[in-house]
Formats: sequence, C-alpha cells, structure tokens
Amino acid sequence: MRTIDWEPTKNNIIMIDQTLLPREYRIIECVTIESLCEAIRTLRVRGAPALGAAGSFGVALAAHKSGASSLDGLMADILTAGQTIIGTRPTAINLSWGVARTIKAVEDARNTKEVRMFALDEAKTIADEDVEKNKQLGEHGAALLEDGDTVMTHCNAGRLACVDWGTALGVIRSAREQGKDIKVLSCETRPLNQGSRITTWELMEDKIPVTLITDSMSGHVMRKGMVNKVIVGADRITQDAVFNKIGTYSHSVIAKEHEVPFYVAAPVSTFDFEHMEDEIEIELRKSDELKFFGSYQVAPLNVDVYNPAFDATPMENVTAIITENGVFYPPLLIDEVRIKH
Repeated sequence: MRTIDWEPTKNNIIMIDQTLLPREYRIIECVTIESLCEAIRTLRVRGAPALGAAGSFGVALAAHKSGASSLDGLMADILTAGQTIIGTRPTAINLSWGVARTIKAVEDARNTKEVRMFALDEAKTIADEDVEKNKQLGEHGAALLEDGDTVMTHCNAGRLACVDWGTALGVIRSAREQGKDIKVLSCETRPLNQGSRITTWELMEDKIPVTLITDSMSGHVMRKGMVNKVIVGADRITQDAVFNKIGTYSHSVIAKEHEVPFYVAAPVSTFDFEHMEDEIEIELRKSDELKFFGSYQVAPLNVDVYNPAFDATPMENVTAIITENGVFYPPLLIDEVRIKH
C-alpha cells in the first residue's frame, strides 16, 4: 500500500508504522487529530513529502471528525487542527504546505458537506500528485547516474518518506528501471537509524544492491573511491541552504573535498522561497534518543544532550537539486525554480 492513505469506510487515516520496521510491517489508523500528531511526533510517519500528505489528510480528518453543525464552527475546528498539526515538526516545510493548501481548497465551500468533500478531494489530489511528481523527479535524476555507479545516501528518502516511489531512492529506482546497474551505500543515520532500518529494507524489497555503513564511514568510502555520487532528500530548501537529516552537511563537506557530486532530490513543494537559513527553526529531539539504543541504555542518564534533527547544507556544497521540473544548479537555483514553478 501507499505510505499514507485514507480509509473511506471509517473516514480515518491509515499509514505504515515506520517505527516498527524492519522487524514488523504494520498498518495503523489515526482516528483523531491527537493520534495523527502523535504519529508525526514519534516518526510513525516521516519524510517531507509524506508529511505534506499527512498535513493534508489531517485537515480532511478534522473536517470529518468535527461535531460542528455550522459552516463557521467547522472552519474554526479545521483552522485549530491545522495549527496543531503544523506545530508537531517545525523544520519540514511540506507539513505546513499540505495543511495550508487544503485549508485554501475549502475556502469557497458553501456548507459543511462541501467542506468535508473539498478537503478530502484535495488531500487525495496531493497524494496522487506526490507519486507522479516523484516519478518525474526520478526520470530527471536518473539522467545524472551512469551504468555501474555506486550511490551513497543518508537517512531515508524513499517511498516510505513519500506517498510512494521516493525522491533520492526514486532517482535510483528510475535509473534501475532504465537498465542501469546502480548500487547503494546506505548510511545508518543515527540516532534513529532510518537508513539501516528503512532504506536498506526498501532497497532489499526491490532487489536493489545495498550495503550498510555507519555515518562515520562516509569519509573513508569516498576517499577510497567507493562512491560515484551522493544523493539525499530534503525537508526544506531555502535560498541559501538545504535542510535535511542531521549528518547531511558533514557528507557534503567530504563529497566536496573528494570531488564527488552531491545531489539533493526534492519536489518543488519543499522549497521555501521566502526565507534564509538563519530564519529557520531546527527541531530539537528528546535526549533519550541518544541515551538509549532502542530500550538499551548507552549513556549516563544525567549527561547533557544536544540532539538536533536536521542540519543545513550551504548551497556552495550542492552540485544540483533534482525536482519534478528538472535539475537546477546553484547559485541561481531559487530564482530559476520560482520562475519555472
């Protein structure tokens, strides 16, 4: 199934619980805004494009679960729910984008029935568009890969980070469909191991050759010539930086030192045309993510912890950004994307 979708008989959101992978593949339901927000905060659903769909479906869920009988009352409930959803993860722009786009879609509704119908139609449209745009992105990105390449990636930017297909892994899937022999080195992506738990699982499901490495091995493998390209996803792209999972910046520095092309794969919805790096709040996660490895304690309980979820990679470290509208190269990237968008 898709990473996130709508269950029509109960009017609930259904999703793959990514926290259980690779041990267990389980579909869960979100029946309230509170349960959706819990799923977002705990990373049961994650990845910028998937969060865009989650925000949109969240507005539809709020519309269907509201007890308001008047149009004004229902709209008030939707707006409150939207702000609650946006507040769960501040760095990933797709979440607020999905909420805002769906709220805008119901502004012309004339009654409560139309609000519910318009919201769900928009959420389904966003989900369908995500799959199509990722495939377009994949086609553009595949042209940058050569037969025999080994690609290093960080975190998970595959179909589980999207509604389907994927961004960074979507490029690899598209290249493989074209008959290119592409292998992958997947960084584990501490502290929550989305690379080891999710990326390797996805690629093995698709029978794409993948080798797992620790995050700290990226310098070694690039220096040894074991990597031809680096492709990562993004949670927000400002005029001067790419925000992605913590550790991405370090990989970009090493890639630049060893003249390995460093690509970012992301839909246009991930671009923030209005802000600069220093204006963006980087989400700080709970200290237990570093003090424990699963349920096993690996650090003193009273040690101070700094645990940002993301870092910012300056544009001068980015070779190009791959979108559904084509491949864009810094430094004129933002203006070019805006014009084409």
